Amino acid sequence: MRTLKETLDAIMTIDPPANAIECQGIWWRWADLAAVKDQFEAVLAEAGLGGGIRVGTMLRNEPACVAVLASVMVGGRCLVTLNPALPDEKLATDIRNLRLPVVAGMARDWARPALRQAAEAAGVLGILLPDHRDGRVTLVPGLERLRATDLSTAPGIAMEMLTSGTTGTPKRIPLKAALFEKMLYDAALYERGRQEDDTPRLRSGISFVMVPFAHIGGVWGVMNTLVSGRQTFLLERFAVAPFVDGLRRHRPRVVSTPPAVLRMVLDAGVDRADLACLKVWRTSTAPLDPDLADRFLETYGIPVLQVYGATEFAGGVAGWTLADFHHFGAAKRGSVGRLNPGIQGRILDPDSREPLPAGREGVLSLCAGHLGNGRDWLDTTDRAVLDEDGFLFIRGRYDNAIIRGGFKVMPDDVVKALEQHPAILEAAVGGISDPRLGEVPVAAYIVKAGHAAPEPEALKEFLRDRLSPYQIPVALRAVQELPRTASMKVSVLAIREMFATQQGTGS
Repeated sequence: MRTLKETLDAIMTIDPPANAIECQGIWWRWADLAAVKDQFEAVLAEAGLGGGIRVGTMLRNEPACVAVLASVMVGGRCLVTLNPALPDEKLATDIRNLRLPVVAGMARDWARPALRQAAEAAGVLGILLPDHRDGRVTLVPGLERLRATDLSTAPGIAMEMLTSGTTGTPKRIPLKAALFEKMLYDAALYERGRQEDDTPRLRSGISFVMVPFAHIGGVWGVMNTLVSGRQTFLLERFAVAPFVDGLRRHRPRVVSTPPAVLRMVLDAGVDRADLACLKVWRTSTAPLDPDLADRFLETYGIPVLQVYGATEFAGGVAGWTLADFHHFGAAKRGSVGRLNPGIQGRILDPDSREPLPAGREGVLSLCAGHLGNGRDWLDTTDRAVLDEDGFLFIRGRYDNAIIRGGFKVMPDDVVKALEQHPAILEAAVGGISDPRLGEVPVAAYIVKAGHAAPEPEALKEFLRDRLSPYQIPVALRAVQELPRTASMKVSVLAIREMFATQQGTGS
């Protein structure tokens, strides 16, 4: 099998003038990506930064950043992801503390004074990435020379990726290069033709990439597209109008989005004809409500296939094939599919950590046995069931449980009850401290188009028919948008902060 570097180098030179990525209405050719990649590598080489070095990159959904991904991740260096969506001080702190030799970013990133000051204080080499396909990779004025001396390396690591941080402070996870490469090639299982023939070629079709590159889902999506030799339709962030415009012009057969997008499309009343090109809709990064999947299938006639991933495993862990959906869809409703090749899974008792038999709910533990001795298991924080046919069901998370006066409240159960209300499009639940009970649940929700927000007491009465008294949120609030992470997951941490300053309002 070819290496990832051999595959990407070959794909970029098959037909250099051919279109590769459309972004903001402009096409970048394979030759444009190759030029940025080569220029970036030349800057690093001239600075004496070879294999194993850590390359900090302020990742935006921009073609130049795609070229940097292709350069760093196949060149024996380590990509350290920096999220430009973070507030200035948080991102500046990252730059000051990471001991990086080099930081790359777009002009609008380097225009932020706090980031420039942090880079100057850290003594990094600053690289300016081009906004346009005719631009060049250059050094940032004032940051043309590497001054830092206490630098760490990461040999064998492809990427240090931040987790989503849905329930707390994001953690930086090192992903081995061998693991990332293997998982990319294993993903061919879900594409007809790729599993039988890995010859580099430019394939027909186009992939829509809308998850930010600061999240593993975005990196995974664009790298998988590059490896497959397909074109990319790139959005900085999801919005219904440009997404539908892209569908009308490009007519893709498959798209992959977070589940929240399904709700947005349904709520916007997108015409069925605009989605008629789609044969499959994949979802990832967050749990998929099976009722939502059923409603989407009924409205648009498109099967919704969930993919389950984990940052620690470089993206995909389990998923549905279309063949499995047609054969098992009704019987395995709510499943995230079967484990990917090379991934082993087991369910553990949450207290004793002993393995449980098929069909029992517990903590999901995973192992990429094909990369090592098969004994390195990673316990997730997910509540899960693995049935006798190998289908995985994710029931929620253990790490966001709310302990209310000794009673355990699982936010996922409260969210499901809230979203049964005819006026509620999407809900989120978090826990805030309480001097008497320790912690109590609170909830924010988005109202469906054309509906009025229910009165808090009426909504609580609705919930009493579906939940135990201790599960009822003490405060409920209608919002225009729910706070989200880069992967479009709801940020439980932000929900907590939203209510913590106004406890006891009851609305």
